[in-house]
Amino acid sequence: MKSDSPAEINSQESGNEVTEQMTAHNVPQEPELTEENSVAAAETTQADTAALADLTQQLELVKTQLEDRNSQYMRIAADFENYRKRTSKEKEDMETHMKRNTIMELLPVVDNFERARAHLKPQTEGEMTIHKSYQGVYKQLVDCLKRLGVSPMRPEGQEFDPNLHEAVMREPTNEHQEGTVLEELVRGYFLGDRVLRHAMVKVAAPKEDTPTPEEDELTQENT
Repeated sequence: MKSDSPAEINSQESGNEVTEQMTAHNVPQEPELTEENSVAAAETTQADTAALADLTQQLELVKTQLEDRNSQYMRIAADFENYRKRTSKEKEDMETHMKRNTIMELLPVVDNFERARAHLKPQTEGEMTIHKSYQGVYKQLVDCLKRLGVSPMRPEGQEFDPNLHEAVMREPTNEHQEGTVLEELVRGYFLGDRVLRHAMVKVAAPKEDTPTPEEDELTQENT
């Protein structure tokens, strides 16, 4: 059996030392768990928990502020929309009122044209020329009123309606039911779907019964 020489033994021992040093250098050693390390770890955990709680609180505060701002924005937007609708309605009502007053000033002119057309009967060629001239002006005026939304009432034969008509005459008759409009004396007009001017009309009234000749003779005999 061959024994190792002293040089070989030294070489092996040196290699073993190098191997042990490399192993000790490459393998991390777990730190020794001491009481100081435990206290430091606990303090770190408590600090992290406190920081997380603080961040959560701040987040809730920001969310609350955001909800408040959103509610304020919604209220302001609703108030502005109501204001816009109100001012638009007021503007529309003012325009309608001004247009109504202007048209009411023109209606007597239309009435005079219609009376002239109903009563004047031109005989000569010159009178016919004049008649056609003012009828052309009358047509232009009526067309202008139509474009503004004015339309005439046609109450003849309809039941009297106090919301549309003004009864200025009553005519006893058996030919029509009581309350029927017999004639339009002054024309009424609508402005859109509203009453511009009530129509002045003559309304049917029940005719008083007159005694027959037989009833007269019976009355005289009894007296």
